[in-house]
Amino acid sequence: MSKPAILAIDQSTSATKSVLFDRNASVVARLSKEHAQIYPRAGWVEHDAEEIMANTLGVIGEIVTGQPDMAIAALAITNQRETAVVWDRKTGKPVYNAIVWQCNRGAERCERLRQDGWEESIREKTGLIIDPYFSATAISWILDNVPGAREKAGRGELLFGTTDSWLIWNLTGGRVHATDYSNACRTMLFNINTLSWDREIMDELAIPLSMAPEVCFSDHTFGETTAAGTFSRPVPVTGVMGDSHAALFGQLCFSPGMTKATYGTGSSIMMNIGAKPLPAPLGLVTSIGYGVKGSVAYVFEGNIHSTGSAIKWLRDDLQLIGSVEETSEIAASVGSTEGTYLVPAFAGLGAPYWNHRAKAMICGMTFRTRKAHVVRAALESIAYQVKDLVDLMKEGAGIDDIELRVDGGPVKNDFLMQFQSAIIGGRINRSFTSEGSALGVALAAGLSVGWWDTTAELEKLRSGEVIEGTMPAGVVADLYGGWKNAVRQALSGSL
Repeated sequence: MSKPAILAIDQSTSATKSVLFDRNASVVARLSKEHAQIYPRAGWVEHDAEEIMANTLGVIGEIVTGQPDMAIAALAITNQRETAVVWDRKTGKPVYNAIVWQCNRGAERCERLRQDGWEESIREKTGLIIDPYFSATAISWILDNVPGAREKAGRGELLFGTTDSWLIWNLTGGRVHATDYSNACRTMLFNINTLSWDREIMDELAIPLSMAPEVCFSDHTFGETTAAGTFSRPVPVTGVMGDSHAALFGQLCFSPGMTKATYGTGSSIMMNIGAKPLPAPLGLVTSIGYGVKGSVAYVFEGNIHSTGSAIKWLRDDLQLIGSVEETSEIAASVGSTEGTYLVPAFAGLGAPYWNHRAKAMICGMTFRTRKAHVVRAALESIAYQVKDLVDLMKEGAGIDDIELRVDGGPVKNDFLMQFQSAIIGGRINRSFTSEGSALGVALAAGLSVGWWDTTAELEKLRSGEVIEGTMPAGVVADLYGGWKNAVRQALSGSL
């Protein structure tokens, strides 16, 4: 007899993964396929949207073939959020490569928006700051720079969406153009107060409303798919969230004050702030965390551009390490960095600094500096960046003590987790699953198809480990003060 399962697609910045979950929300199987990173010029980052779609169908087919005793009850989607795709409504073909959230090509348009006085309005409407990180200026750039695109858009022939919309469109055979609240709110085009696309902002950027996807709750049934014939019968597509939001949901952060950190290529820190949007502290943004069971939850969020990518840089480019896994032992082999700091501004600095011109730097080195000091500095830089945001959130929400729920590949690093706990002065709750985002959308899909009735029922599914690092307050202050000084040097070099 077949066993029921939910298949989650985790379409990340570097790869497309399929993860199969059983009724206990346990991972049955996972597969992953990387896609190309395209760098047309310095500061520009693109993906081939058709390659991503092909990889999606590929990992679906492989995992279903490999688990013939599992009956797929639903297909869920979590995705890199701000990455934007524009495609032709009739042909289904992208008019240009997907522009990735790391891309800085929208910087000039963002600057013009600031000069024209849009900063306060956009923050009030969308909860976001003006930055090329978000989708709006990427979409505008495509319309302005692809021959014939603006004319086609004016005739209603083009559609835009984040990668979830692109996948939903293709999986449903072009029948459904939709997204969820968590993805919509990261475009810089969506009004989080009215829960609708903002006509004024879209008009300013000359993006026709006809291009925009329908916005739905995360547990909405978006349509059905056979995944190009992989499934023997149509399967509902449900449980859709941006990756950081899905991780918040997967960490069961359902109450105000609950906070999670997802460590990946970059990192997203989110604090649930409840059913009403609040003004975010300077350097952070207010977003919609998720929408399920007919209501939305809002969050404070800060996004860090480079965390896990800094460790990959040590391995792939500097070749200081042979594997990511060995960094914990190497870092612990020295008592400190001896004043060495690495500021991983490889794609500029994200929250709370939001400076796309900042460059990465290593400072404080002496003749005593060894490989272990640099490796330790890279790991510590992750913890410092998280502390930057956690401290602001605690202040903005009026909360003194938090438990930080963490997920993502780097959380396996014991040194990093101990240092992270010590530097924020709070508990770390490390999830036993590294598939936090996939788990989040699987849980939302399970609510949709009746596996569970309420979010309260999901609490019993969580498993984790509490880590409490200790460090004298004076030492924390000295280390963190050194970090802030290093950041100031990186920022001063961007002027």
